[in-house]
Amino acid sequence: MYMRTLRTMTLAAVAMALIPGATTAAHGDVAGAAQIMQGAEQQGLSAGYPGVAALVTDGVSGQYTIAGTGNLGTHAPIDPTAQFRIGSITKQFTITVVLQLEAEGKLSMDDTVAKWLPNAIPASTGYDGSKVTLRELANQTSGLPDYAFGYPDVTGANATRVMAPQDLVNSALLTHPGTVQPGENTPTTADPPAPYRYINTGYILLGMVIQKITGNDPGLEIKNRIITALNLTGTSFPTTDPNLYGNYIHGYYFTVVAGFNLGTVEVSVQAPSMLWTAGAMVSTLQDLMTFTQSLIQGRLLPAAQMTELETTVPIDPSGQTTGNRFGLGVVHYPLNCSGTTKWVWGMGGDTLGYNSRWMVSEDGHKSVVYTSNEYHGTGDLPGANALVTGIHSAMCALP
Repeated sequence: MYMRTLRTMTLAAVAMALIPGATTAAHGDVAGAAQIMQGAEQQGLSAGYPGVAALVTDGVSGQYTIAGTGNLGTHAPIDPTAQFRIGSITKQFTITVVLQLEAEGKLSMDDTVAKWLPNAIPASTGYDGSKVTLRELANQTSGLPDYAFGYPDVTGANATRVMAPQDLVNSALLTHPGTVQPGENTPTTADPPAPYRYINTGYILLGMVIQKITGNDPGLEIKNRIITALNLTGTSFPTTDPNLYGNYIHGYYFTVVAGFNLGTVEVSVQAPSMLWTAGAMVSTLQDLMTFTQSLIQGRLLPAAQMTELETTVPIDPSGQTTGNRFGLGVVHYPLNCSGTTKWVWGMGGDTLGYNSRWMVSEDGHKSVVYTSNEYHGTGDLPGANALVTGIHSAMCALP
């Protein structure tokens, strides 16, 4: 039986590292946004989620909200300061390093993949690395297939498996141009730029470019350039070790058939090399708040690279411009706030057992971050939908 506790915790000096004079008392708008997230968390628990934790801040004060448990074995309340796997939020760390390298004159986002990785996309696959740019990898218009449809489970017996990045790319390239992959509407293509289609392969290739140019593992570059620079003490980039250590949230996988949960399996132990620069990182709510606010405030990138980060393409396949739009690893969301449109930046991260989202106001000061410890490969279920609605409404509550 799931633990269904629900409470809030005031965050002491949540923004102290970024904003001098931060206080511990939550402002009224923070309290209101936190109350909204609490309601969404309770809906998540009602849908069967083990636990949910969130962090709301207006840039001066902040508040944690929690619901449920972070460990079905002990039923201890979920700890909002604990570590968890962040999935595709890793991509924002990866693209930040790539853009920093561009600012240093070491690459251009308009370089082709073939310039840096001449053998990464063999012509025999039907795709052409001389036609695909780093920008197209980053904004998901490369037309390449997603390797995630072809690689095996990253948990259980495969948790100790180590795969090279090129092996992940090769597994993607087994899918021929013109193929519509499962769950997609747009076919793969050898002639980019293509319409937006979210894939993981591009961010594996971007990681390979970081490695080629710097001579270092991308995890080391992320550590030196971002984790250490921002003092993100709960953030790491595991490369081969599948385990989590210390204080962490346990992740769970539901076996869902016809909408019914037929069993729950813990999947905290995972093979990081099979996710790598597309999704291997581990972090905390506070660290993600610090990183994403720093990113959107322009503290990690010069103005020219911020312009590139925030130059977007339409996500909708019809090309309509009023909906969600994708920049370089980040999404520009138009929120309907009582009839008024508020644009915010954000992104989600899903890996087996963990479902997380962040949103930050355009000025980089107001934000909501949450994580839940269940993900089974699809988000279109009541718990996930409630949390997405909750984060949208909570951002609207932060004026």
